[in-house]
Amino acid sequence: MKFRLSVMMFLQYAIWGAWLPILYPYLLGHLQFALADVSKIFAAAAVGAIVGPFIAGQVADRFFATEKFLAASHLLGAVLVWMLAKQDSVNGFLVLSTLYGVIYAPTLALTNSLSFHHLVDRDRDFGRVRLWGTIGWIAAGIAVGHWLDRYTPTGPETTAALREAAWNAHRVDAFKLSALLGALLGLYSLTLPHTPPRRDVAHTSAIGKALGYAMKRPLALLFLLAIPMSCVHQFYFVHASTFLTRFQSGAAGDFSNSLNAILGVGGGGLMTIGQMSEIAVLALVTVLAKQMSRKSLLALGLAAYAARMALFCYTDSVATILLGVALHGFCFGCFIFVAFMVVDEETPSDVRASAQNLFNLVIVGIGFIVGSWFAGSLVGGWARGKVLPAGTPPDAAIPEALQRDYWTHLFSVPMWIALGCLVVLLVAYPGGKRSANADGAAAS
Repeated sequence: MKFRLSVMMFLQYAIWGAWLPILYPYLLGHLQFALADVSKIFAAAAVGAIVGPFIAGQVADRFFATEKFLAASHLLGAVLVWMLAKQDSVNGFLVLSTLYGVIYAPTLALTNSLSFHHLVDRDRDFGRVRLWGTIGWIAAGIAVGHWLDRYTPTGPETTAALREAAWNAHRVDAFKLSALLGALLGLYSLTLPHTPPRRDVAHTSAIGKALGYAMKRPLALLFLLAIPMSCVHQFYFVHASTFLTRFQSGAAGDFSNSLNAILGVGGGGLMTIGQMSEIAVLALVTVLAKQMSRKSLLALGLAAYAARMALFCYTDSVATILLGVALHGFCFGCFIFVAFMVVDEETPSDVRASAQNLFNLVIVGIGFIVGSWFAGSLVGGWARGKVLPAGTPPDAAIPEALQRDYWTHLFSVPMWIALGCLVVLLVAYPGGKRSANADGAAAS
C-alpha cells in the first residue's frame, strides 16, 4: 500500500514540477507576453486553490469515490496542459490556466486524504509517502533541465542571449511532459484502492467554526503574516528561474560543467536544490519541534526568507546563489510547514481539516494571487523603471550591464517585507512551546 501511494505522490508533484519553475521565462522570454499579462496568468492558476477545496469538499467527498475523481481530474488536466503547450495568445493561456488550476488544485488535497484513509499508521507513514512527491518534483525539474541542455548551442560565437533563446524555445516541452505524466496518473488512479465518498460531512458548519478559531491568537497573527509571506514566496517562483539562467547561460560566470551535467540547464533543474534541502529540513524540523518553541521555528523560517533575498540582492557568486536556493528548505520547512502544525494544534479535531484548508486557501490562493501581481507587474515594473531610461518599451530586454542593478532593486522588496514580518512575529507572537492542548483549543 505504501509503495502504491508513494507512486501516486511522485506523479502528483512531478506533473507540477515539470512546468511551474520555467513558466515565467517561457511566457516572458519566448511568448513575449507583457509583464502585467504574465502576472495575471500566474494569479489565474492560484484561483484553483480557492475554488478547489470547495469542489473537493462539496463534490468529491459527497458524490464520487476519490480514486475516480482523481482519474477524471488528471485525464482532463492532461488535455488542458497539452493545449497550453500550443497556446501563443494571452487570453487563451489565461483561460486554460484558470481551468487547469481549478481542476488540478483539488487533487492535491485528495491525494492526501486518500493516503490518510488507507495508511494504517498515518503519523508514522504519511511523511514517508509524501516525501515521494518532493522527489517527483525534483526528478521532473532535472529531466526538463537535461532536455533543454540537448538544445544548448555551442561554438565560439555562441552568446548568452543565443543560449537563452534556444532554451526558451524548447521550454514548451515541459508542458508536454506534464501532460504525459498527468495522463499516466489518471490511468494509474483507477488502480488505487477504493475510497468511497462521505455523504455525512458537515463542511459548511466546520468552515464557519474554523473561521472562528482563525480570529483568535496566535492563529490570527499567523493568518495575517501568511499573506505578505506568500508574496515573498511568490517572488522566488516567479523570478528565480530567469535569475538563475543568467549563471548557466554565461551571463554572470558559467557554472561548472559537472553541476550542469547533474541538474541540466534553464534554471528549473537548479531550483530543485531547494527541494533537496526541503527533504533534509523537514526531517530536521521533526526533531527541532520537540526542542524549540513554535515561535523560534517560525522566526527561523522568516529569517531564511530574508537571508535568501539578501543573497540574491547583493551577491553574484556561484556559492552564495546556491546557498540562497538551498535556503528554500528552511523557508518552507520552518515557516509554512510549522504554520500548518500550529493550525493543527490550535484547533479542535472536528474542524482541524477545515482549518487546514482555510490556511491553505490563504497561503496558496489569496497569497499567490496577490503575490503574482505584486512580484510581477508591480515590483517587476518598478525595478525595470529604476534601471531603464524613461520611455523604454515595457517589453524591452534589460541590457546585461544593467541586470545586476535590476535584480538588486527587485529582490530588495521581498527582503524588507520578510524582515518586517520577522519583527512583527518576534514582538507579537506568544512565546513558549505550544502543545496540542495549548489554551485548551484542541480539546474537542
